[in-house]
Amino acid sequence: MNTNTSLLPTEVWAYFSEISQIPRGSGNMEKITAYLQDFGQTHGLETRTDEAGNILIRKPATSKSARAVALQSHIDMVCEKNSGTTHDFTTDPIRFSADGDWVQAQGTTLGADNGIGVAAMLAVLAADNIKHGNLECLFTVDEEIGLLGALALKKGFLSANVLLNLDSEDEEELYIGCAGGINTVAVFDYEQELSTVGYFHFRLNVSGLQGGHSGEDINKERGNANKILIRFLWHLAQKADLRISQIGGGSASNAIPREAFAVAIVPFNFKEQLRVELNLFIADIENELAQKEPNLQITLESETAQPFVIDKNTQKRLLNALYACPHGVIAMSADIAGLVETSTNLASIKMLADNKIEVVTSQRSAIESAKYNIMYMVESVFRLAGASRISHNEGYPGWQPNVNSKILRISSKVYERLFGEKPRIRAIHAGLECGLFVQKKPRLDIVSFGPTILNPHSPDEKVKISSVGRFWKWLVAVLEAI
Repeated sequence: MNTNTSLLPTEVWAYFSEISQIPRGSGNMEKITAYLQDFGQTHGLETRTDEAGNILIRKPATSKSARAVALQSHIDMVCEKNSGTTHDFTTDPIRFSADGDWVQAQGTTLGADNGIGVAAMLAVLAADNIKHGNLECLFTVDEEIGLLGALALKKGFLSANVLLNLDSEDEEELYIGCAGGINTVAVFDYEQELSTVGYFHFRLNVSGLQGGHSGEDINKERGNANKILIRFLWHLAQKADLRISQIGGGSASNAIPREAFAVAIVPFNFKEQLRVELNLFIADIENELAQKEPNLQITLESETAQPFVIDKNTQKRLLNALYACPHGVIAMSADIAGLVETSTNLASIKMLADNKIEVVTSQRSAIESAKYNIMYMVESVFRLAGASRISHNEGYPGWQPNVNSKILRISSKVYERLFGEKPRIRAIHAGLECGLFVQKKPRLDIVSFGPTILNPHSPDEKVKISSVGRFWKWLVAVLEAI
């Protein structure tokens, strides 16, 4: 084990440092699953891998009277980086450093979501001084792109009736419920048309936004780079013969887009007016988002001549659909103060091969019927715009809170004993795999907790060092209390 770290607790940070050397972006699981398989074998522990790539490592109880318990974290991470950051997530290690009480990566996502949970599980498996029952450590794959590992988990793979999910992001909180989610994807087919002579070619960039987790941060009303870009392009198209050559923004379905761009053309005689229109637009957006997006940048620069543009009919339908497509909080919970009930995220716009433009959106709700309602609302926008294809992924169910949970009572009492105050009992608008586990094993008793992580799914992601220590202390004490 690599122990080249001065951070405490050493056993957790050493494993976090070790897995940070291994590429583990969603869909790129081969090396991290091989690492886990080797870890299990090296420590002489029963290690199983299912067809989806989920890893289960079992460790015998330290006491025969102790109750069996499962620990669970997902091993993939969201791969986001700042413009200008040179980093290949398929090969390069995550480089991070400490600044005061925080650890942050260098221009990329850190992967503390859910790497700290993974590291804590490895530390428990490797330890010889922690009391626990028969232990099952479940490492799931591809959580960040639709909970794919949990979806594929077969009944019977997990035998424990108590599960501690280690994928929460505030160490003072104990989670007992989450929203369900589903993705809606629309595809537009377009024809290439030759660019017109006598037009000014330019590139428009939207950058500097905070972005963040589309579940945890959607209620903060941060700017969406895609919506800002489309807003200007739509209005510009009403005043000039705008033709778009390239367009793109966002990357992950569960991240609020931080950056977006378009390469387009307008008649040369509109060139000066273009800059006037943009300056007026920037003034409006900066006024609207002054408190929420202080680092917002919208820039326009001349671009080399583009040979082709998107056909005019498709461009019109695309701009109308993207401008009309809802984004943000749709409804707040009537049962839990401050909890988002339903939301939708206009996540990404990508130009694909074969003259296709793909638009990815994600919908979340604590109520299944409301989840499908907002899904169909988004679908209807793209149907009206004549999208070539509209599809939905399998989605995942919400996790219904159980206030009578035994493990909730144990975990809460342990926290109060350790830290002198009760943890906040919460449900979360983000998606956790817990709902799927309960769906496959209805009697499963679950709580979720973790260290404090800010700005997950963005290059501003950081984890609070002192909270990792308290999280580790809490985890060990709960295992001993069960």
